[in-house]
Amino acid sequence: MKSKLPVMFITILTVLTAFLVQTRPVNATNSWISTTTFQSDSSAQAAVLCLPGIYPHNPGNCLASGPSSYLSEIAKVGITFPVTPLPATKPDPALTYVDYRYGQVRTSNAPVFSSVEDAQKGGRKNAIRTIDASFGYISYTEDVVIDGKRFYMVEPGAWMTANDISRIGVVPLFQGLEFTRTPEHAFGWALQFLSNGPIETKRTPGYSNNDYTGHVINHQEVVQIYAVEQADDQEWYLVGPDEWLPDKVIARVIPNNTPPEGVAGDRWIEVNLYEQTMAVYDQRELVFATLIASGVEPFWTRPGLFQVTEKLETTPMRGAFEADRSDAYYLEDVPWTMYFDQARALHGAYWRANLGFPQSHGCVNLTVGDSRWIFDWANVGDYVYVWDPSGTTPTDPSVYTSGGY
Repeated sequence: MKSKLPVMFITILTVLTAFLVQTRPVNATNSWISTTTFQSDSSAQAAVLCLPGIYPHNPGNCLASGPSSYLSEIAKVGITFPVTPLPATKPDPALTYVDYRYGQVRTSNAPVFSSVEDAQKGGRKNAIRTIDASFGYISYTEDVVIDGKRFYMVEPGAWMTANDISRIGVVPLFQGLEFTRTPEHAFGWALQFLSNGPIETKRTPGYSNNDYTGHVINHQEVVQIYAVEQADDQEWYLVGPDEWLPDKVIARVIPNNTPPEGVAGDRWIEVNLYEQTMAVYDQRELVFATLIASGVEPFWTRPGLFQVTEKLETTPMRGAFEADRSDAYYLEDVPWTMYFDQARALHGAYWRANLGFPQSHGCVNLTVGDSRWIFDWANVGDYVYVWDPSGTTPTDPSVYTSGGY
């Protein structure tokens, strides 16, 4: 029985790879793969097919055709069977935990009372202050229900009513990836909300052919990117054998362990404004990557090379950009904050349901868990390199304020 196993294995592998080649026809218009096969020196040798496998060079004593030709060609862009996984793992889920619970302020001039008794009475005349912001969130450590009504202690000696607050049940739990070494290929996260429908791969790049594969990529699923082609005025990514996705649905990380110009040392944080991703390098190796939300026009996150100037485990963020304070914001206990460019900071954004597109007023927003990872890793003085490979983000300093959340 044991003597038959190698023969059975080779037979099964041959059938499977032949089936793969038949069901995934090579598209001659794709530059990532060619249909050339190695030719032997003699016609007698050419009549003998090599065993299915990857042949980076002419084997000489057999013909690397059929399944071997296909496997060898896709191996040139890094695709193997089975697929080589990224050298990455998910961070510790405990990093997503915070000591606070949060709520959104849903009424204008929401009153804050000095005691739960005054909060029961209600009325702004009994308030010690109000929260006047069009975008406001509070943190609380205690809540009580009295006569069917809920009250929140937002700080010692300060209470608010549930009439003015909408509780956040759970902060977003998304986490990026920790790396043991720099991967060989670009990779990214598929983002469902950037697609007009399900994220389904195509056999060819572009929309000319109705050749969807039936393979649907889940929201925030990680894909590796083996090749890039231009079609229909946009880039398309090869994410598997004959499986393509448009760049607009992928937030991509392109590993580059060469320090940006001006970085002294071997560790830095890279913020890619076009891709809406962050990459962290230590000893010139990628150690962490994740999704972000940077500043939306006209509150762009300013490109340039900066350094972390201050680290705060939690901090309030308050202010306004318009003179009439119509855009006032009020945020309590923003976690794991690291300032790097005036009022612009890397920080956890417990109020963001999704990342991967510009939303902030200049800061680099992260999930709570990712901001904790970076906070624990970084030191004051570490470099933060912010850039936009598309060149669309303004670089003129005159268009920038000091920034905000």
